[in-house]
Amino acid sequence: MNEMITIPRAEYEALIEARDDLEDIAAFDRAKVDGGESIPSDAVARIIEGESPLRVFRELRGLTQAELASRAEVHRVTVAEIETGRKNGSLDALKRLAAALSVTVDDLI
Repeated sequence: MNEMITIPRAEYEALIEARDDLEDIAAFDRAKVDGGESIPSDAVARIIEGESPLRVFRELRGLTQAELASRAEVHRVTVAEIETGRKNGSLDALKRLAAALSVTVDDLI
């Protein structure tokens, strides 16, 4: 037989929020153990504010558009068009750019 417990909605929502916080803390702890790359907060802020992730990661790596294009074996114009939002870039181009920047495709979209 199922037992039922009734609690006020505010208490239920607080429990859900606490669970979410614990999940975030656990994810943070796993990331620290994995030793993944950390991204400076100003770079994260730029991406959150709508700046092109491709531009942010390229600049973090200290590369020009031409240098990145050469490493990724894509045209420099492709890099410029993705950074300015004129084009999304093909999956192949994004894979090449992500590999050249040592990030995932998800990091660029």
